[in-house]
Amino acid sequence: MNLVDSTPVTDDLDQKGIPYRLFTHTEMVRSLEQAAAERGQRPEQVIRSLLFRMPGEQYVMVLVAGPGQIPWKNLRRYLGESRLTTADPEELLAVTGYQRGAVSPFGLKRPVRILIDRQIISQTEISLGSGVRGTTVILKSDDLQKGLPQAEIVDLYGQV
Repeated sequence: MNLVDSTPVTDDLDQKGIPYRLFTHTEMVRSLEQAAAERGQRPEQVIRSLLFRMPGEQYVMVLVAGPGQIPWKNLRRYLGESRLTTADPEELLAVTGYQRGAVSPFGLKRPVRILIDRQIISQTEISLGSGVRGTTVILKSDDLQKGLPQAEIVDLYGQV
């Protein structure tokens, strides 16, 4: 794997004054559990940035911790939408500028509504996409919130 010095994500974090460290995996990442172990983290510290399409070509990014399944019913209820689908790879790239496996809420190609599941906030340190596959950004969950002041904190796994 090539070492990465800078990505749109790190450029955005630098501009916002958010501290982080970059971690590059030495081999292909095949599972969330493997990624967590190599980073010295638990699976619930690995954050997935998932993009969903809503009616009217609107998009929302949902940040969730670990390997858990998205509670679709709660997400639809929170958004007030009956129809919601995951963005396809072309939409993902067009909206975020990132490919699957490298998506981040930072350095997005265009503004997107962002939801952060409350479980993330309970973690002291998290890791998320850097914009480059095989490389991650590790930061404090407090700094995630500071860097995304417009993001909505939601309880997707509890009562919405």
